[in-house]
Amino acid sequence: MRKRTWLFPLLCLLLLLLAACGTSESTQGDTSQGTETETAEENTDAQDEGEATSDSKETYVVATDNGYVPFEYLDPDTGELIGFDIDLIHALAEEAGINIEIETMEFDGVVAGISSGRFDIGIAGMTITEERKENIDFSQPYYDAGLVLAVHVDNEEIQSIDDLAGKTVTTRVGSTSETFITNETEGIPEAFPQITEAYQNVITGRSDATLYDLPNVQYYASTEGGGQLKIVGDRLTGEQYGIAFPKGSPLRDKIDAALTELMENGTYGDIYEKWFDERPEGM
Repeated sequence: MRKRTWLFPLLCLLLLLLAACGTSESTQGDTSQGTETETAEENTDAQDEGEATSDSKETYVVATDNGYVPFEYLDPDTGELIGFDIDLIHALAEEAGINIEIETMEFDGVVAGISSGRFDIGIAGMTITEERKENIDFSQPYYDAGLVLAVHVDNEEIQSIDDLAGKTVTTRVGSTSETFITNETEGIPEAFPQITEAYQNVITGRSDATLYDLPNVQYYASTEGGGQLKIVGDRLTGEQYGIAFPKGSPLRDKIDAALTELMENGTYGDIYEKWFDERPEGM
């Protein structure tokens, strides 16, 4: 019996030691779990803060065309909307500290949508005119353009707008070219939703000539036109493109200031050179 009396206290001691070890391991595991939870919460808070910073920017809807090469058009390989105007409006949005969403439509829909206030910004190789300024506001000019006349490469009869009497002259619906044909020539205007249709009508012989903006005519004649179009006569008008806004929009001044900054810091010149293979004069 004596020999057994010392075993009981020893057994109790062992049980206490085991319990202590178990408690220590459990406490250590709980501490680790708490640290992981706190880290996850910190990461979530940081992510929310980043999202809040981005979401704090105002988002504006930009209306544009998708068939005016090289200003805005769909990349034939990727289907992505690209062009001089697209690069420029993204750079302007970044400089102005705003977010933008781009919607594409026919050109006359851009003008109408800005006039009605449906869209916040319009950029689509849009010529600044007194008539348009009655219904929409423009930024400062950002591109110097002009109208030119083009005919089929084999056409020797038409050499200038003086030769358009009774001739069918194609262009794009709602453009200043359509107004010019009606008011300044004796030609018969034929306007299409897409300017490529206007060019194709001349190439296939269904129309006699086409009148449109110089950079687009030059680009099409040397690329998709396959050498079937040629420019005749002189550049007809000195036109300038502007970015459009609904009347009285406070966004106009913000974008205008951003445009001035891009012109001064070289960003505008870089974008221009990318699409026209030369830098604008003085930039």
